[in-house]
Amino acid sequence: MRLSELPRRTVAIVKSVDDATPNDPVARRLRDLGFVPGESVQIVTFGPFGKDPLVAQVGYTRFALRRSEAGRIAVEVATATVSSIAPAGQAGTADTADASGSDAQRIA
Repeated sequence: MRLSELPRRTVAIVKSVDDATPNDPVARRLRDLGFVPGESVQIVTFGPFGKDPLVAQVGYTRFALRRSEAGRIAVEVATATVSSIAPAGQAGTADTADASGSDAQRIA
């Protein structure tokens, strides 16, 4: 999916920024602004005419992008898992006894 196709307020993860030509200055600038693989991104709002420009948020920073620029950014919609939203003390812990009968240490 492309960033330009992402619904408003849907969190996604940047997969790549495509270069239209070798040493593409627009793609280089997008990467410099923070659109790098692994970063979370979302569309905050769209412009009034043909949804152009759009406002994208990377981290705590917002950028106005043309739809053609946003179309260069490949994203994947982020999904939450139970372990990623569980309180810090509960995710990935176990209260079991080992073979010797003593309690195992908690592993976070």
